[in-house]
Amino acid sequence: MKRILLFLATNLAVMLVASITLNILGVGRFLTANGLDMGALLAFCAVFGFAGSFVSLMLSKTMAKMGTGTQIIDQPRTEQERWLLDTVKELSDKAGIGMPEVGIFPSPESNAFATGWNKNAALVAVSQGLLDRFSPREARAVIGHEIGHVANGDMVTLSLIQGVVNTFVMFFARIIGYAVDSFLRRDDDNAGGVGIGYYITSIVAEIVLGILASAIVMWFSRQREFRADQAGAELAGRSDMIAALERLRSEYDAPSVMPATMSAFGIRSGLKSGIAAMFTSHPPLEDRILALQSSR
Repeated sequence: MKRILLFLATNLAVMLVASITLNILGVGRFLTANGLDMGALLAFCAVFGFAGSFVSLMLSKTMAKMGTGTQIIDQPRTEQERWLLDTVKELSDKAGIGMPEVGIFPSPESNAFATGWNKNAALVAVSQGLLDRFSPREARAVIGHEIGHVANGDMVTLSLIQGVVNTFVMFFARIIGYAVDSFLRRDDDNAGGVGIGYYITSIVAEIVLGILASAIVMWFSRQREFRADQAGAELAGRSDMIAALERLRSEYDAPSVMPATMSAFGIRSGLKSGIAAMFTSHPPLEDRILALQSSR
């Protein structure tokens, strides 16, 4: 599945590189002699805000493979690989999407992820640990969950949400930068344009606001997890989907070895509480199990 951390990291990096480059080059048609042109500023931020989001989306498969060491199965070499390919094919056909790339990543923990910019050109990968320990029915349910993410277009949806968030992060960061710079230069009546305070403050504000705004994207991500669980139940069977989540919960005490930048892509993520829970991409497994049980 697809959500943030790796996605956010790539997205934030693209935004910051674009912002710093444009500031160095002095590109800022929204800065006028009379102050900020809010309409031009909003348009500027929308262009680069959505650019960062969609660059992240287009790179998502490549970054996922690199981040997890996923090995794509071109020709099955074992019965396990053949079963995995056949299962992904069966559930993809049932969901009405094109056959994704299929891979296995070398992790002892039970996890899986799906990503890609197009539901007919996606990637579904499963950890070796999940294949080794889950029953075929439980593993099939996990694959159904991931294919549900693809069929629901979750990566594109989150990219659009991230684009909107990016736009307003950049927008308000520059307003804050302009306000701080104006305050610092209030006695300099002869100064024109903006000073270094604007550039430094806007970049710092963009980083801080970007981190805070990621809580919004994470909230949407958690809602999409419930939908993917429901899709997995429809594709692979409700009882099997519940059994797979129960198995994941039984292994929850084991530390996650998936890279932090990839945790949002998996079927499970690290357990968090308090404020940190606002920045997790997955709801608690207990809540997901209860949601499936109550929807019978």
